[in-house]
Amino acid sequence: MTNRLRLSLAQMNSTNRHAGNIEWMQDAIAQAAQEGADMLALPEASGLCNKDRADALTQVVDHADDPFIKACQEAAAKHGIWIQTGSTPVKGPDGADGARFLNHGDMINAQGEIVAGYDKIHLFDIFLDGKPATGESRRYGPGAKAVMAPTPWGDAGMAICYDLRFPQLFRDYAQAGASMLFIPSAFTIPTGRAHWEVLLRARAIENGAFVVASAQAGHHDDGRKTYGHSMVVNPWGEVLADMGPETVGITTVDLDMDEVVAARRQIPSLQNGRDYAFDAKAAKPHAAE
Repeated sequence: MTNRLRLSLAQMNSTNRHAGNIEWMQDAIAQAAQEGADMLALPEASGLCNKDRADALTQVVDHADDPFIKACQEAAAKHGIWIQTGSTPVKGPDGADGARFLNHGDMINAQGEIVAGYDKIHLFDIFLDGKPATGESRRYGPGAKAVMAPTPWGDAGMAICYDLRFPQLFRDYAQAGASMLFIPSAFTIPTGRAHWEVLLRARAIENGAFVVASAQAGHHDDGRKTYGHSMVVNPWGEVLADMGPETVGITTVDLDMDEVVAARRQIPSLQNGRDYAFDAKAAKPHAAE
């Protein structure tokens, strides 16, 4: 295992067409290569950001045919850099018109090979006061498997956006040995302001792991607005990078993987957890006599 990871964190304003996002990614990885990066991390919906269902159906294809994923593989091999693709929509298992998509992310090695792929498990169905319901499950099907990607810097737990709110997923990754947690996102502005940083820092602290959270930012072609603030958080909960609300581009940071070992040695909560029984009846307050 290599102890130092030079990571380029991307913040995008993805378009509703693959071509523009491919061009942006190619420029970003070229810049990352100039900065000596070992890996480029992209946000959720990096390949296609399009909530117009009818229009998206004309573009979304099977994973094996997806133009953005293929372009990422080619760029990784060209520059000798790993890419965590964030995510992009691909057709679900049946591939039929009208079927729900999968929100899919890949880890690609420096030879352009896909070493792990992940489908977003938890779908963003929420009901903010004064806002329309998000209804992600109308457009996407859920993934069913947690996936760890092997890398030279340690295993990486893969997640996407709303997964952030389900801490057991990340606990399972950490207990299985993950030293990095990738959480590419396209957070809304209201939920981002309220919860983004505190949840990212909590996942890092709870698990003694680096959290890498590339994000979308700004006003998009399809009408959505995203929060930005792509972040890297170290295992002690310190924010190493925060790209702010509007910046589009990359920032490069150095991760010392020995910090994972140090954090887990000092606060060994992964070992200190205990099994316990939960008595639901006893947990309820007694009725007044």
